[in-house]
Amino acid sequence: FRIMAGKVKWVTDIEKSVLINNFEKRGWIQVAENEDWNFYWMSVQTIRNVFSVETGYRLSDDQIVNHFPNHYELTRKDLMVKNIKRYRKELEKEGSPLAEKDENGKYIYLDFVPVTFMLPADYNLFVEEFRKNPSSTWIMKPCGKAQGKGIFLINKLSQIKKWSRDSKTSSFVSQSSKEAYVISLYINNPLLIGGKKFDLRLYVLVSTYRPLRCYMYKLGFCRFCTVKYTPSTSELDNMFVHLTNVAIQKHGDDYNHIHGGKWTVSNLRLYLESTRGKEVTNKLFDEIHWIIVQSLKAVAPVMNNDKHCFECYGYDIIIDDKLKPWLIEVNASPSLTSSTANDRILKYNLINDTLNIAVPNGEIPDCKWNKSPPKEVLGNYEVLYDEEMVQSDGTDRDLRSRPGQSTGVKGSRAKDSGKPVLTTWK
Repeated sequence: FRIMAGKVKWVTDIEKSVLINNFEKRGWIQVAENEDWNFYWMSVQTIRNVFSVETGYRLSDDQIVNHFPNHYELTRKDLMVKNIKRYRKELEKEGSPLAEKDENGKYIYLDFVPVTFMLPADYNLFVEEFRKNPSSTWIMKPCGKAQGKGIFLINKLSQIKKWSRDSKTSSFVSQSSKEAYVISLYINNPLLIGGKKFDLRLYVLVSTYRPLRCYMYKLGFCRFCTVKYTPSTSELDNMFVHLTNVAIQKHGDDYNHIHGGKWTVSNLRLYLESTRGKEVTNKLFDEIHWIIVQSLKAVAPVMNNDKHCFECYGYDIIIDDKLKPWLIEVNASPSLTSSTANDRILKYNLINDTLNIAVPNGEIPDCKWNKSPPKEVLGNYEVLYDEEMVQSDGTDRDLRSRPGQSTGVKGSRAKDSGKPVLTTWK
């Protein structure tokens, strides 16, 4: 039988060996020289071919693939923002308390993505926003690229005028050869540790979107820049100051190949608890969990919830100096390449635990199973949100689990108005 179908180009031999080792351990394959592999961790392009109307084919019940057909609704930078904006408006129309705004018109609970516009479509809206605060810095990213490619910072309108064919009317017209970009307000007050900027890479596994069931991997990590942060406009072009991507930082003179410029999430927790206090730290991580669940809820209605699919997303979160977390982007194919020894162990376990949840008891896959694995096979995953549990509990758990309130899983109970309440994520 096959759990992954289709041919892919392996990024590195390490990625291939980690996956093959996991498959061997389950007795799914026997490794032989020049074997035509039956098992593959599919690339997003292969997934598009598998589910393509023209070239696709029907998957059998024992075939399971590691992406949803239209995963890009969450993992393309422009579509992620578009879906979150739509989600907010829908909640507003419903009169949901989650869409509550403050006196300045900002969302109280759903303000977790930086102000973002699509270029070229929203150019005039961007200019209007830019002129409200002309000293602001913005970051431009191509919608369909990863690893920091094509990203740059601007603080003047003239820096993007080269894309405008008609500067007199301030209309922004894209050349056909240019791809779409998003432009977001740059978080210029990031939380610094040792004077350096960092972000969080967190792994989230979604086994089904309807009902939504997702898991948080406990062994995420922080990625640090190699050069100390400065908001100075003279350093806007220095990507070693601003971008945390390992693909960029590893080329810096100060890159450390032993620790790879990485901290574990548990080390970050210890640091924050010792410098800011345990209560504040718990509130921060509750808010991060809140952001992840809401972003998944935003795309759930438009996601093609194929029964053969599961997906492990790489979430990128930045924390500002007020300990407010911001969702930067979600990756469909988070790198499985290991840059350090600890990295290799983490990613080996990540794949192992992911497959234990995706395939019941390591047995022959069956896409018709209910995708509710027993607690003992979760490994380093923990249930983040289970929509079926929420519905069976008969209450709207979202409203009880607003940022800052303690939430949990694994049968734990939290106090709400003096009554014990089963909570559904953390």
